[in-house]
Amino acid sequence: MSGTSTAAGPRRLRTQVAVVGAGPAGLVLANVLLRAGVGVAVVERRSRAEVERRARAGLVEHRVVEYLRAHGLADRLLAEGTRHGWCDFLCAGRLLRFDYGAQSGGIRHWVYPQQLLVRDLIADLGTAGHTPEFGLPATRVHVDGAGPARVECPGLDIECDYVVGCDGPHGITPQALPPDTAPRAELDERYPYDWLTLLAEVDRGVPGVVYAVHEDGFAGVMPRTSRIARLYLEIPAGDATARWTAARVHERLRTRLVGAGAAVPRLGRIMETGVLRMRSSVRQRFQHGRLFLAGDAAHVLTPSGAKGMNLAVADAADLADALIRRYRDGDETHLAGYTARRLPEVLRTRDLAAGFLDLLHPQGEHPADRRGELARRLERLRELAEPGAAGAAFAHWYVGAGPGLPVPRRAPHGTPHTMQSREPRESTP
Repeated sequence: MSGTSTAAGPRRLRTQVAVVGAGPAGLVLANVLLRAGVGVAVVERRSRAEVERRARAGLVEHRVVEYLRAHGLADRLLAEGTRHGWCDFLCAGRLLRFDYGAQSGGIRHWVYPQQLLVRDLIADLGTAGHTPEFGLPATRVHVDGAGPARVECPGLDIECDYVVGCDGPHGITPQALPPDTAPRAELDERYPYDWLTLLAEVDRGVPGVVYAVHEDGFAGVMPRTSRIARLYLEIPAGDATARWTAARVHERLRTRLVGAGAAVPRLGRIMETGVLRMRSSVRQRFQHGRLFLAGDAAHVLTPSGAKGMNLAVADAADLADALIRRYRDGDETHLAGYTARRLPEVLRTRDLAAGFLDLLHPQGEHPADRRGELARRLERLRELAEPGAAGAAFAHWYVGAGPGLPVPRRAPHGTPHTMQSREPRESTP
């Protein structure tokens, strides 16, 4: 998008779909819609530099990679990412290898940091002439009443047929939904612990994910690049990063990772520290009229199982399919069923992630209680690690080996269907 505001007022833009938020959900949706000939405009409140350096997720599900590949959005991921098909569980001094690639029939994760995928998706939009407007927060969303939907930003008003909110749980788009869409109490859970998140330099690449279940608390080590790893430490709920000095972090990691051996490289400088307030929250509906929510704007899950980004892309894939049907066939029924399709998968994923989280966090008031819980966790982890029905079911969920994401039909010879108003257009006030 281009143009400047004038003394007469903000510039005005007319397009078919306005996307608020340039995270994985919004960027995937915009790319897929543009390839199908649907007009899209994307606005993002953060700067491009901030969006492209935010270190978040790193494990990309099999079905998500296949979806991105089908749309020509996975070239750098496939060239630079790495494949992982196993993880280690460290519990009560025992190291158990979970070969989920074998238990899922040969399907594996891709390890590719989220910020790199975001960078790639922004570049793809730029190549198509639709770089998002960065540093431009949406301040109001209008989706009720007669006339087109509207997204108001400082110096810019966007008129559109539909608004898709991908701006997170505290963004402007969730606030535009009526109160009866808010999460019910049973869909909003706060856990009695948080996770300290760390990016640290390592002397070699992390060979695979390590989940350490210890009476002192959970620790996790995740691969990112050949010289950087993501680490997690369980801390008391509400604890502050200031209490976790580098010396204290290293001491707790040494305690909780005893027995990991070569599974964990030597840790060096801690580059970044933060806290994940561990909670899950799922809205009752992901849509209202011409407004649809995707990703964290619709549902927030804990990092257990690495499902947040992957669910966000699954939301985008479903919405892209529904919107393309709307413009290609004039059929709005698929759009109307968005929540009905997505909510069951989100709730199932939330429940499975919560079960996995419980497995990683033995609770108890006294050390003896935790040691007893630890023994029970070890038996459960052995059941998962050994070939069998329990391990296979968990492996399929963990790696994303279920049904593929919907890929819209294309016209003959791979050319996209032609639809009206392919380009956003400026209009005068």
